[in-house]
Amino acid sequence: MWETLGTVRDLGRLQEIASVLIRYGFGDLVRRIGLAGTLEKAGRLLHWQDPEAMAHMAPPERVRRVLEELGPTFVKLGQVLATRVDLLAPEWIAELGKLQNAVPALPFERVRPQLVEDLGAEPEAVFARLEETPLAAASLAQAHRAWLADGTAVVLKVRRPGIRDTVEADLRLLARLAEIVETRAPDLRRYRPAQVVHEFTLSLRRELDFAAECRNAERIAANFAGRAGIVVPRVHWQWTCERLNVQDFLDGIPGRDLAAVDAAGLDRRRLARAGAGIVLKMVLEDGFFHADPHPGNIFYLPGERIGVIDFGMVGRVSERRRFQIVQLLHGLVEREAGAVADVLLEWGEGGGELEESRLQADIGAFVDQYRGVPLKDLRMGAMLADVTAILRDHGLSLPPDLALMIKAFLTLEGLGRQLDPDFDMASAARPYVERALLAHWSPRALLRRGRRSALQALELAGDMPRELRRLLRAARRGRLHMQMEVTTLKAFGDQVDRAANRLTMGVVTAALVIGSSIVMHSAGGGVPSRWLLALGVLGFVGAALCGIWILLSIWRSGRR
Repeated sequence: MWETLGTVRDLGRLQEIASVLIRYGFGDLVRRIGLAGTLEKAGRLLHWQDPEAMAHMAPPERVRRVLEELGPTFVKLGQVLATRVDLLAPEWIAELGKLQNAVPALPFERVRPQLVEDLGAEPEAVFARLEETPLAAASLAQAHRAWLADGTAVVLKVRRPGIRDTVEADLRLLARLAEIVETRAPDLRRYRPAQVVHEFTLSLRRELDFAAECRNAERIAANFAGRAGIVVPRVHWQWTCERLNVQDFLDGIPGRDLAAVDAAGLDRRRLARAGAGIVLKMVLEDGFFHADPHPGNIFYLPGERIGVIDFGMVGRVSERRRFQIVQLLHGLVEREAGAVADVLLEWGEGGGELEESRLQADIGAFVDQYRGVPLKDLRMGAMLADVTAILRDHGLSLPPDLALMIKAFLTLEGLGRQLDPDFDMASAARPYVERALLAHWSPRALLRRGRRSALQALELAGDMPRELRRLLRAARRGRLHMQMEVTTLKAFGDQVDRAANRLTMGVVTAALVIGSSIVMHSAGGGVPSRWLLALGVLGFVGAALCGIWILLSIWRSGRR
């Protein structure tokens, strides 16, 4: 009993994760990553009557419930996975999209000490008024409304005390779990768990830095300077830091409250077009966009303006990538299968033995089904979803920045159609695509790219003699080496090496058995015979240990 209690006490976070997985019907995964044996005694103590009791749920729902139960880090992971439309099927994306950050708020007295530390004074000395009851609470932070001395309404986004330590521990654990899954579950390797966890780690660490979020907000506000259609809250930097974000309060209609939009007399069609214009400009012109434009981060303001908050998750798109996006959208809108296939082949990562001809044939059939369809009847979001489905079928995945961009487009079109059932994303995108194409081939852009290429060519030509001289010097001194590694041959060599080791141990074992038998048979009476007997017994013990080693080696090899 005490041994079992000790086992449960030492299980820690890893075993907590495994127990949740088992309760939701993922016992096979737990066994495959080597945690089942560790949990056996704890399972008896915790009275797991039926570890597969949740197996009647659909797998996407079970995964969502697991992530919700495991806490903030895993909820955030699910939200990031919901952006990977290139890796996961639509039913998974839809289910993970239900993950919510909403969690019970902490009492203000728990938050106050950290708030005093960040403000450098008591909140009452800084703000004319502060509401201790939070406006909203999420997994990483909670928001409180306050007023400055001049009457300006602001929002204090306060990071939950101690959340960074919890998140960092979970991130380390996730990295280790990803390695185990890639090693012991080869069929899950195509989802690139280690890569996804690495990208998620970088994203979540940036999201924990509220000052970085404010810098993102100011960058987007600067990109839209002079345009009245978007409102980004002003940052109050004198009180903003890594754990605290103080911004103007947006008094608008939440993106989910369409009844209030109608009651306020706002034009839904204009709002839909304004939202499309905002996202298209961010992606195609600025290369820096809000990567999580869900209804909770959107507010509708008088004059058909749109307020945007929460810039913790942003996407960056290079100039070259923006042109590829333009080529893809232009190919989809103009039904040019070749252009679409060329872009996807350049984007695709992974895929193993990729059959380009089959990929081009699938894309050609996909594009051909839209031939003759009026532009206003095209569903851009559905087309992008179909494109990512083709990528999944061919084992390809998108680079992370593009996965975020496509998710943003899908969310945008969904919001647009909620506002206006006749919302036409393709028509909204067309002028931006045409402008981007003209800008890419403009004389100034061609001159800039030509100058850059010429400088790079001159730099390469200047370095060439020095690099050749180093190469020839290394060859003369016998230091020029060529290394070629064949993965399959290395694996075969490792197998041969293990087999040779076992064979050698087998020969040694047999020799010990035979030698010990001869020694013990030769032992007679007297003192010398006792030493011979002891030597024979020692030989048999050594042979037994060698035999056990061989059996364990064979068993481990079979598991691999």
